[in-house]
Amino acid sequence: MNHPIYEPRAAFQPHGHGHTAPVRPSCPLFNTLPRADHAARSRSPRRGHQLSACAHNREQAPPPSPNSPSIHPSMGSMPEKPRHGLGSLVSGLQEVCESGVTKDLAWRRSQLKGLLRLLTEKEEEMFDVLRDDLGKHRAESYRDEIGALVKSVNHTLRNLDRWAAPEKAQAPLVSFPATALVVPEPLGVVLVFSCWNLPLGLALEPLSGALAAGNAVVVKPSELAPSTAAFLATNIPKYLDPRAVKVVLGGPEVGEQLMEHRWDKVLFTGSARIGCIILAKAAKHLTPVALELGSKCPCIVDRLDSKRDTQIAVNRIAGGKWSLCAGQACLAIDYVLVEEKFAPALIEVLKSTVKRFTATPECMARILNEKHFKRLSSYLKDRKVAASVVHGGSVNPKTLTIEPTILLNPPLDSDVMTEEIFGPILPIITVKKIEDSMKFVRSKPKPLAIYAFTRNEKLKSRIINETSSGSVTFNDAVVQYVVEGLPFGGVGQSGSGQYHGKYSFELFSNKKAVFKRSFLIEFMFRYPPWDNGKIGMLRHVFNTNYVLLLLGLIGLRR
Repeated sequence: MNHPIYEPRAAFQPHGHGHTAPVRPSCPLFNTLPRADHAARSRSPRRGHQLSACAHNREQAPPPSPNSPSIHPSMGSMPEKPRHGLGSLVSGLQEVCESGVTKDLAWRRSQLKGLLRLLTEKEEEMFDVLRDDLGKHRAESYRDEIGALVKSVNHTLRNLDRWAAPEKAQAPLVSFPATALVVPEPLGVVLVFSCWNLPLGLALEPLSGALAAGNAVVVKPSELAPSTAAFLATNIPKYLDPRAVKVVLGGPEVGEQLMEHRWDKVLFTGSARIGCIILAKAAKHLTPVALELGSKCPCIVDRLDSKRDTQIAVNRIAGGKWSLCAGQACLAIDYVLVEEKFAPALIEVLKSTVKRFTATPECMARILNEKHFKRLSSYLKDRKVAASVVHGGSVNPKTLTIEPTILLNPPLDSDVMTEEIFGPILPIITVKKIEDSMKFVRSKPKPLAIYAFTRNEKLKSRIINETSSGSVTFNDAVVQYVVEGLPFGGVGQSGSGQYHGKYSFELFSNKKAVFKRSFLIEFMFRYPPWDNGKIGMLRHVFNTNYVLLLLGLIGLRR
């Protein structure tokens, strides 16, 4: 069977409640389903693609529910049938790379400008598909995805010439006259698996870096955000060079088939379980892989003396938990560590703040689908966890919403404290002294981010020096994601590889070492036959003792 590369060809047919849904091709690899249908598909406890390791472990999706939200009609058309196979797709992209078209800086700039036009001209449609997939308010969508992308792409455009220029490196004096350079070159054809929680940002941010570096790119959006995936498939070919940029839609089987091919780089955002499968399949071709896997990101809250400082800290904690896709984000705060004596005051301010931030239902995104809703609800059904609820706890399966919930000292061996929460539940764990929080953090796998609110410079230094994480942010949360000068990525179980800004360019580039020498000077002590005199000259070279080397060369010292 040919494996489909879906390109936007066919129109929609009417489908319930005034919405539209795609004409489904007969090929079973097309698994882009409405949100409610994904519950049976999703085997990961948190996020990302559903890339199964074995065919016999896959579950069949249930028939669509008549009440399932359908794909938004404003986003354009979905494909009716495949036009090519994956093999021809990859070979076609390789031919484009070999032609040299993607290396040209003018071409790279044109692709980045195309992305900016897409983000500007299709802004309203983006708001629509993000609301359809996740219930995001347009302000949240702009802050976390569209606006952040505009800022990032503009930053890349301003710096592209400098990043792409060869860098001079130091050449040893003994090689004079010589020139040493580091020349960035495109890797070739790269594959980007994006995720459902920031379905635009996690697709277009790495795409912009890969294009800036001069690569051809395949983007595989998450099938769990079907409206956004279809939007990308429809519009990317209109704004970017369709010869060099492809969007492949589908579910687990399509992901598996993509990984059967040789790529020059793969970037995967999703769960650790699927990340392991990606690595195993990539090993077949020795394909380098960057992984963004998320973790339980702790937030250390020191005692703050002023009410103003406390309120600002709580604003930022609440924003870093509940206003970021309802906590369904790898960078969202997972739990808080605070001294016992400060905990009651912190909880009271948190309660009043979260009530103000979520005064209307549209202020917080909904849970992705029924499977994730049941997973989160099960945390609160644990008797000991339920006893720790100090705020919230209400759930609504009809709207897939969970009230912002605060827990005080839930059991440390409960699921809510051993698994990444990825939802609007915030445990608060008390410690005797705030310094004890570092031991607690070190007892867990290395997180993607650590947040700390404190004015204590010694505590800041200790957190930096005594813990390991992808990033550390003091007195704020999540904002490091939009600082282009900082790399974004995990360490250990939270991932490998870094991107954003120049780091995206470097992730998708090969730093080629170039060394140029002349025929002017030749040292025969490099070559056999060997003797003690040549060994002595080599010692001078490797110890960079050029005075003794010179004396030896002119015969004044042996």
